[in-house]
Amino acid sequence: MDKSYEKLIIGNKKFAFSKKFNDPEYFKKLSLGQKPDYLWIGCSDSRVPANEVTNTESGEMFVHRNIANMVVHTDLNLMSVLEYAVTVLGVKHIIVCGHYGCGGVRAAMSNKTYGMVDEWLRHIKDVYLKYHAELDAITDEDKRADRLTELNVIEQVQNLAQTKIIQHAWHKGQKVAIHGWAYGLNSGLITELKAVYDDRNDIEPVYRYEFDDRSPA
Repeated sequence: MDKSYEKLIIGNKKFAFSKKFNDPEYFKKLSLGQKPDYLWIGCSDSRVPANEVTNTESGEMFVHRNIANMVVHTDLNLMSVLEYAVTVLGVKHIIVCGHYGCGGVRAAMSNKTYGMVDEWLRHIKDVYLKYHAELDAITDEDKRADRLTELNVIEQVQNLAQTKIIQHAWHKGQKVAIHGWAYGLNSGLITELKAVYDDRNDIEPVYRYEFDDRSPA
């Protein structure tokens, strides 16, 4: 049996020891609850760990990850995370972070089949179709993929702003900002692409909700 997994257990012991060495009360304080200011919606790629690339500690960031950092309105997993983060935890910032060199974006640009994930990648193909004139004009495939990565992030920011969860929070006066970022695997740096701050004008009219204050959202 391959026992390479055992290094994870050893790593965990080193992690726990180092934290308690620096702060004997670290885990006791952590166990009392969480109050993060940030929700991170990122790619499942193992090279983009949210806390590590932002230099944040445990408890500072609520995290959801999926292939190619998508915001799909029928994804009950994501919507449940979003609702909990916004209505219960009261996060102040939501970050959609893609990354250059994303395998999901690359796969969506091709005509190959990859199994069940094809249904998920269809959403990225829709982004490509929306911006096909701009993307088709980019002859370098790597640069085209990088640009699709950016456009995909921008679209997911819009998708978040179109949700009833976000709009209801804004309606109640809750300050929730949405940010679109792209992380560079070859540089370790984040590029800011787009931000939305409680601005219904940034949402197409057909996606705007009207709320009755006498009833729940």
